[in-house]
Amino acid sequence: MAGHSYVCSVCGQRYEPAVDRWRCDCGEPLEFADEPTPDGDSPPALDRDRGLWAFEELLAVDRQVTLGEGWTPLIDGLDRDVAYKLEWLFPTGSFKDRGATATISHALELGVDRVVEDSSGNAGAAIATYAARAGLDAEIFVPADAKPGKLRAIERTGATVRKIEGDRAAVTEACIDAVEGDETSAWYASHAWNPAFFEGTATMAYEIAAQRDWTAPDAVVTPLGHGTLFLGAYRGFRRLVDAGWIDEIPRLYGVQAAGVAPIVAERHGEAAAAGSNDLADGIQITAPAQQRAIHEAIEDSRGDALVIDAETTEAEYDRLHRRGLYTEPTCAVAPAAMDDLRERGAISDDEDVVVALTGSGLKT
Repeated sequence: MAGHSYVCSVCGQRYEPAVDRWRCDCGEPLEFADEPTPDGDSPPALDRDRGLWAFEELLAVDRQVTLGEGWTPLIDGLDRDVAYKLEWLFPTGSFKDRGATATISHALELGVDRVVEDSSGNAGAAIATYAARAGLDAEIFVPADAKPGKLRAIERTGATVRKIEGDRAAVTEACIDAVEGDETSAWYASHAWNPAFFEGTATMAYEIAAQRDWTAPDAVVTPLGHGTLFLGAYRGFRRLVDAGWIDEIPRLYGVQAAGVAPIVAERHGEAAAAGSNDLADGIQITAPAQQRAIHEAIEDSRGDALVIDAETTEAEYDRLHRRGLYTEPTCAVAPAAMDDLRERGAISDDEDVVVALTGSGLKT
């Protein structure tokens, strides 16, 4: 079977890729065993017509399916004094297309016929869309109260939608039960578990560096649920440092929803994570699959995790829209965190900061 070998991120056990292999026997996430090593000490000329696949020599997956995704704009944030990476400008309206193009490409490498995913909406829409483009069947497990716009995007691809009552964790549990009990060998195309997804999201880091003439910003701020963009950015910047293409990793700040902030709770205590924020539905993750890796990325980058409540999210959401940035509410937690980060001196006024805006307002 084609494909790269996997290695457990904790115990080091190696596996050959297989349709039924989505985590280590010890229960921990898998990574690709051999990271790609780029040729040369400096970045090559990039063909932007290839989208994010212009960085293929930095990816552990070969291009099999694409919709031209990538190279989202990096624009001046004006009164926020940051640069916004407009990650909602993708075929399905969210950054999850970065991971989906890589994940479905890997599925095709493995000879997969059917994929299964669980999602609050954006990842499901991305996986379903790229599966449709590749001619694969898809089954997407979603919360019963998922936003109608996101459900329509999934349904229109022809994917099977399974609505699950309960919280976001219940959706994942139902999906895993289906995968492990499935006699038709569906492949778990999980944005939280699949190493190919993180290969795709790492391209945001590559683009930021290239758009800044191969320099890294001082800090990068993203929403933080399962950590797919946060960890992708970390791994991307780490790979650029290892290649000698940039000097250091920017400090990475992940922003969680108050009341559903397990990373903040572990780092700063339950009181720091308290409150509520149902507006940020895209990051309502109580137990991230990559929790250990998220903490390691925070420590290595000298960053942190913090929370934003619903009132602050709503105010920032309105602010973004009044400045022509038509995002979904979850996006607002990242720029809203800038006030806190600057007030406590974590980010100074003269530092370069990139803030990721991750999903389109058209879905809400």
